[in-house]
Amino acid sequence: ITELLQLYRSHGIRRVVANNPSKFTAWGTGTYLLGEGHVAIVDPGPADDAHLAALLAAVEGETVTHLLVTHTHADHSPAAAALAAATGAPTYGFGPHPAGADDHTEEHGDVDFVPDVAVRDGDVIAGEDFEVECLHTPGHISNHVCFADRTRRCLFSGDHVMGWSTSVISPPAGSITDYLTNLRRLVGRDDEVYYPTHGPPIPDPQAYVQSLIDHRLLRERQ
Repeated sequence: ITELLQLYRSHGIRRVVANNPSKFTAWGTGTYLLGEGHVAIVDPGPADDAHLAALLAAVEGETVTHLLVTHTHADHSPAAAALAAATGAPTYGFGPHPAGADDHTEEHGDVDFVPDVAVRDGDVIAGEDFEVECLHTPGHISNHVCFADRTRRCLFSGDHVMGWSTSVISPPAGSITDYLTNLRRLVGRDDEVYYPTHGPPIPDPQAYVQSLIDHRLLRERQ
């Protein structure tokens, strides 16, 4: 725990974990606060009053300037609406929940979310204490985006790469072909640590991602 706290502090990152543990969320949705003074919130989390209150308490006295959403599953994006109303910060994401997605899974979609700013692959979002590049990483779901902080050399990997489990890939919005393609894309980057929405930070992330690729290919051969 001490090592994790030191890692967060060295990057100017804080984390508030929602009380929504499950087989999909591990210990709960980990919402990140990026920067100090002027803050971006990454994956606001579920529609939960206690989680919203904890987030607002964590940024008391600061200015929330950006709400970054990796994708529209119900444990990631619903709190964005209440946070936007409370802080005035715009939301950023790839787009609304894909039509027909998750109809036969337990990972329900947030069909109400529409980003104020629709991002695309390669877009850069800049704040006073951060500059993040948007990486469109479909696979887990077609509107998934990772956010790479260029200065901190870290990646907010959402559910594309998790710290406790492999990702659920559920057609039609999920695609194993896209998932593997975008895992291979990450292997070629120089990010030093990943901050997934579920599970602990991932040091030496390229080796970890390669192990995910190898696991999926082994399952395919089986």
